[in-house]
Order: sequence, then C-alpha cells, then structure tokens
Amino acid sequence: MGGFGSIWHWVIVLLVIVLLFGAKRIPELAKGLGSGIKNFKKAIKEDDDEEMEEIENKKQEKITATKTEKVQSTKTSKED
Repeated sequence: MGGFGSIWHWVIVLLVIVLLFGAKRIPELAKGLGSGIKNFKKAIKEDDDEEMEEIENKKQEKITATKTEKVQSTKTSKED
C-alpha cells in the first residue's frame, strides 16, 4: 500500500524536479547524465582491456621464461 511505487509519489517527485530545474533544463541534465554514464562505461572497458593485456603479457613472460629454462637445462645436460 504505502510503498514508494505509487504513481502519485512519482508524480510529486516529477513535479518537484520540474519546479526546481525548470522544463528547459531537464533535457540538458538528462543529456549530461547520459554522457557521464557513457564516459564511465568507456573508462571501465578501457581499464578491463588494460588488465587483460597485462595478464596476457605475464603469461607470455612465463612461457618465455619456461622455454629459456628448458633450453638452458638442455645445454647443461649436453655439456655433462
């Protein structure tokens, strides 16, 4: 019954927003909010891509180190 889901609650909230910001500024605020969300998602994606690149580089370094160790151990065993 008394939850925040009532249509009248939303009408009052919308009316207060229109009174505070004016009808002309609401689209500007929505555009700014959308742009901010878009930039935030882009930054998160770039951060994830950088992390994945670092992980791949570490894997490659580990593989290279393992191969180098095998080659060195093979050379050592042939010399004996």
